[in-house]
Amino acid sequence: MASNQPVHSVLFDNPAPQGGYYDQQAAGGDGLQFYASSYGDQYSSSSYYASPPTGATGEMRSAGYDYQSGSFWSAFGTGGFADEPPLLEELGINFEHIKTKSLAVLNPFRVVPDTIMDDADLAGPLLFMLLFGVFLMLSGKVHFGYIYGVGLLGVVSIFLILNLMSGNGVDWSRTASVLGYCLLPMVMLSGFSVVLPLGGFVGLVLTAVSILWCTFSSSGMFTSVLHMNEQRFLVAYPVGLFYASFALMTVF
Repeated sequence: MASNQPVHSVLFDNPAPQGGYYDQQAAGGDGLQFYASSYGDQYSSSSYYASPPTGATGEMRSAGYDYQSGSFWSAFGTGGFADEPPLLEELGINFEHIKTKSLAVLNPFRVVPDTIMDDADLAGPLLFMLLFGVFLMLSGKVHFGYIYGVGLLGVVSIFLILNLMSGNGVDWSRTASVLGYCLLPMVMLSGFSVVLPLGGFVGLVLTAVSILWCTFSSSGMFTSVLHMNEQRFLVAYPVGLFYASFALMTVF
């Protein structure tokens, strides 16, 4: 059954609200409302780009760590420590000292100062022994084991002899340093053996000269450092036997 009640439209029959949103839009123009804010003031200011923020130094460092000189964390940076010596000096390699001692060996008639072995470095002796073995290998003789074995036994023996003969005594590092640096003439002889056979008369003469050269230089250094000038011949005898062993490796 149809009802006699009138049906009102929701969209069109209701009266327009008074003072609604659209009325305010019509009265106020575009109806957009802006709120005051100071967010853009720091970007609009001319001094924002002129000076960096407080505490910015341009260094990529993490906060909370001490990067001062000598601290633990400075070891991980590129600056290093303030008073840190060069890496080669920390490893005991000083090319100036190697040059000075090598020149003292090459000129055995020069007066050797008693302070020449204050820095008992082993970089030069190890280098000379390596070159000695390489030259022997180039001449067809692989004697690396014999070289280091004879060298170690000779250092221990001469160390004991010098400490028995001298009242001051000497440590093993200075003994090894003197014997190693004075091996330089024998290294030169092994270099000659690559291009010149040492089995002949010339080779034997060069071998004898090299033994005397090494013995004279090393005995001069030992007696100068230990103040044993009156016992130089006694020091030269075991030292000469030591270098004669290396000469036998070179010739035979």
